[in-house]
Amino acid sequence: TLKDEIDIAMEPMLNQLLKDAKALSHGQHKVTLHKEANVNIRGSYNELFSAMSNLTSNAVRYTPEHGSIDIFWQMQDEQVVFSVQDTGIGIESQHLPRLTERFYRVDSGRSRDTGGTGLGLSIVKHILQHHQAILKVESEPGQGSRFSIIFPAQRVLGA
Repeated sequence: TLKDEIDIAMEPMLNQLLKDAKALSHGQHKVTLHKEANVNIRGSYNELFSAMSNLTSNAVRYTPEHGSIDIFWQMQDEQVVFSVQDTGIGIESQHLPRLTERFYRVDSGRSRDTGGTGLGLSIVKHILQHHQAILKVESEPGQGSRFSIIFPAQRVLGA
């Protein structure tokens, strides 16, 4: 168990993630929240906010102007899923298995443009391990990406 584990009210957290993504976008993207599940989860607020925020800010950074970013909170069987879908540059399949390695970059040009450290997704993966959650990445070059955090049933609380 995590020492700072609490019951997290997801609605305020999701609204904050939406607000932050919109602020980062400066109105250049259509950012939408789809809250389809009325459930909360148990975990470390700071860790989970950091992981989710990493996924939403990456989506904004890697999506060209006029693109869209959709944030989802939905049930999938007994599990709850937080996902961020973008219409960004996408990632080629050979890079997907390595995305969560420390300092791994899809190409060095990307980092210069966006100022990342290459640590983001490895930190996300580490946080998710604490929560028995998994990160699923689906992407098509030129079509965008969808990053999903799948939380196990034992983390899901009724609303």
